[in-house]
Formats: sequence, C-alpha cells, structure tokens
Amino acid sequence: MPVTKSAKKQVRSTEKRRLINKSYRSRCKTTITKAEKLIFSGELEDANKAVVAAISALDTASEKGIIHANNAARRKSRLMKKLNAAQPSPSA
Repeated sequence: MPVTKSAKKQVRSTEKRRLINKSYRSRCKTTITKAEKLIFSGELEDANKAVVAAISALDTASEKGIIHANNAARRKSRLMKKLNAAQPSPSA
C-alpha cells in the first residue's frame, strides 16, 4: 500500500492510464480478429477495409507507446501475410 501522498497520487494516475491503455489494446485485438474472420471467410473487399482499420489501430497504439513498435510491425506483417495468401494469384 502506498504511504506517501505522491505514491497515492501515482497509484491513482496509473490506474487511469491502465484503463485508457486497455481500451487501445482491446481495439487492436478486436480489429485484427474482425479482419482475420473476413479473410478466412473469403470476403476480400471487406477484409481489405478491415485490415486497413487494424493497421491504423496498431499504429495508433504504437505511437502512444501502448505496444512496442516492433510488436505492432510484427502483427501488421502477419495480418498482411494472411491477406495476401487469400488473394487470388494473377494468371499470367
């Protein structure tokens, strides 16, 4: 338990920050899940829009320091890899 006045304030501010960060993390996970469901169901036009939204959410979380930049890059890369694998290959 915090004893000093500054420690008590730090606990309060940390809790506020934790809740804000939690919403950003949750948004990232939700958008990624939606994008993956659309990719695997074969709805590629909607999947493209969902992937853009997921990448945007990951970039925002990364810029705010909620997730590490490399973590965001890895998740974006994996998502794009799944999307590209689902795209029909152009016939030459």
